[in-house]
Amino acid sequence: MKLRFTSIFSFLFVIALFLSLGSCKEEAKTVNKNDAKKEQKPNIIYILADDLGYGDLSSYGQEKFKTPRIDELAKRGITFTQHYSGAPVCAPARSSLMTGQHTGHTPIRGNKELEGEGQTPLPGNSVTIAEMMKKAGYTTGAFGKWGLGFIGSEGDPVAQGFDEFYGYNCQRMAHRYYPPHLWHNEDKILLEGNDWTKTETYAPDKIQEATLEFIEKNKEKPFFAYVPFVLPHAELISPNDSIFNKFKDSFDETPFTAENDFTSDYGPDIVHMEYAPQLKPHAAFASMVYRMDVYVGQILDKLEELGIADNTIVMFASDNGPHAEGGADPAFFNSSGGLRGIKRDLYEGGIRSPFIVTWPNKIKAGTTSDHVSAFWDVMPTLGEITKVDVPASSDGISFLPTLLDKDNQKEHNHLYWEFPIQQGRKAVRKGDWKGVIYNFNKKPQGIFELYNLADDESETKNVANQHPEIVEEMKQIMESESEASELFPFK
Repeated sequence: MKLRFTSIFSFLFVIALFLSLGSCKEEAKTVNKNDAKKEQKPNIIYILADDLGYGDLSSYGQEKFKTPRIDELAKRGITFTQHYSGAPVCAPARSSLMTGQHTGHTPIRGNKELEGEGQTPLPGNSVTIAEMMKKAGYTTGAFGKWGLGFIGSEGDPVAQGFDEFYGYNCQRMAHRYYPPHLWHNEDKILLEGNDWTKTETYAPDKIQEATLEFIEKNKEKPFFAYVPFVLPHAELISPNDSIFNKFKDSFDETPFTAENDFTSDYGPDIVHMEYAPQLKPHAAFASMVYRMDVYVGQILDKLEELGIADNTIVMFASDNGPHAEGGADPAFFNSSGGLRGIKRDLYEGGIRSPFIVTWPNKIKAGTTSDHVSAFWDVMPTLGEITKVDVPASSDGISFLPTLLDKDNQKEHNHLYWEFPIQQGRKAVRKGDWKGVIYNFNKKPQGIFELYNLADDESETKNVANQHPEIVEEMKQIMESESEASELFPFK
């Protein structure tokens, strides 16, 4: 009997031990899974609107229409009030963002067109955010408008660190919302029903589909999605759907017709670089911004659906100030938000950008920052977040401390811009002082303008004559920060 009892006891002990070990294994798996989740680097989505003014979002003061999903971003995260684009037009702004350099250093400093389809390529030796993110272990994708090098060139997005690209390679093609094709990496993708005479497939909708597919496909691993929307760049045109119908009778309208300069309708005689006529340009513009807002909402909803929203940073900005092409009316919408200037200007309205960042459980919701930052700061910020070395060529300073509400935020001594159009334009911001010079190539070197943004944010009172020492300091900055460029020269 004793032996039998011992055998049963031993058997039960073995069973208990086995169950205990199994439980420990499951517990270890759970712990390891949780640890892996904690250690996983955050996904990063950087959304760039095209020609969206500082005042074109309702969270930044727009009163003619609402942008509820972008407003939701602002409520979830941090809103910057003094963030700057890299340039007042498309290509150099994107070059500044991608290389982490201001326009005195970045290779592409203007919109320089080439024959055929594409712009002057970003050099192969440039180091981009995408290449940096690849080193950090990220899958990278770009969806929208590129404008930094034609297909097959050294500036092609797939040659500059992106695993996948879908959209307009050429910003000149992006003047039109119903092109016959887009590009997927190096493959031309024909758009159904579009042949320059018919308008059936709205290109931004196809780009949005590709963006959401990329997020879905890479949900299990860290990804960096660069989403440079074409909206609301001219031409002013929307599908005749519920979004356009929401605004079609909302405003007084002055039609933009064939009698206007730079107008060319779809048809056998279309001029691709020009814009389609629009009977209701105010409604078209509002609907385009609202459609962009819907796209942002779809991205946020996709993150929630996939269960990755809490580990995804979303950044939203605009490439430059509002445009006045194709019947657009920035004065009517107060698109510059009370700031002076629009696209192509180095006044605040041309380069100050709305900027919103969300990062659940990291960034305090509903906060606002007046930290002075610029496009070239995005690269070092992402580098610090992902713990990867930032190229020494970057002009930026990480604003991660501001995002995390830390008190060790470094500040720029100054910010610098140059733009080689109409005899050359330069600008410097140093503290609250802003210096601007137009017609730089003329002798004497234009008229220097100096503004104190602390009490003259709209740059209406030129106080250069009262502060010659500050003017001289800014002229020295303009000289020292500008490296010579054969492609984009200043005299």
